[in-house]
Amino acid sequence: MSEGVEWAVHSCLNLAWLGERAVPAARLAAFYELPAAYLNKQLQALARADILTSVSGPRGGFRLARPPEKVTLMDVVAAVDGDEPAFRCTEIRQRGGSGGGDADAYRKPCAIDAAMRKAELAWRRELAGQTVADVMTTVEQANPGVPDKVRRWFDDTR
Repeated sequence: MSEGVEWAVHSCLNLAWLGERAVPAARLAAFYELPAAYLNKQLQALARADILTSVSGPRGGFRLARPPEKVTLMDVVAAVDGDEPAFRCTEIRQRGGSGGGDADAYRKPCAIDAAMRKAELAWRRELAGQTVADVMTTVEQANPGVPDKVRRWFDDTR
């Protein structure tokens, strides 16, 4: 998973705490001291996936396009990193010292590929079962002052 996923989820959290307010990519990036151009690419990917809305004009920027209860962590991962499998079996078992021989031995799926696909399915299901709202709740329970701190920072840097 790329670091862009982490940045995108944090941005979604902050935007959720800010409500309907649109925030420029540069301000979202400044909050975590991230490169604005790179974060903007992640935010654009979220907008293409209808997770964020891009608002133009002097008070423009990004805001959540849906309620945080309707945005799963898997939605964010797929928007930023795509939905390609994390593991790609290239069937190296059929090459080199392992290759050749009985073709029937390779008709069954590769055991490593099967194990990786099973693990990835569990990982994707877990991310699909957690929403931005769930993460908000966890953060707010562990650190109740975070939402107000976020709001104050964005209010002070207008």
